Amino acid sequence: MDLGNTIRTIRNRKGFTQIEFANKCNITQSYLSQIESNKKEPNISTVKIISKNLDVPLPVIFFLSMNESDIDETKVESFKVINKSVKTLITDILLTP
Repeated sequence: MDLGNTIRTIRNRKGFTQIEFANKCNITQSYLSQIESNKKEPNISTVKIISKNLDVPLPVIFFLSMNESDIDETKVESFKVINKSVKTLITDILLTP
């Protein structure tokens, strides 16, 4: 799971600087930086706050963060088939200004 990169990508697409978004979420810029670089794993309440302030549903953030290593090996082929198209659809709907 690449939660940090997903948060950074969405934050950038929404036009927030790291400092202003950290302030909006009531966390430090340093902590947000560590989350975005996957050096710190935020607790679920922090991810909920981030999700709310990005205006992206929490399950969508988790789905966008998933990669093949997060999928049961019996379902990896199906994931490969749908992953790119579903992520593109979500991005087009939720993240395009």
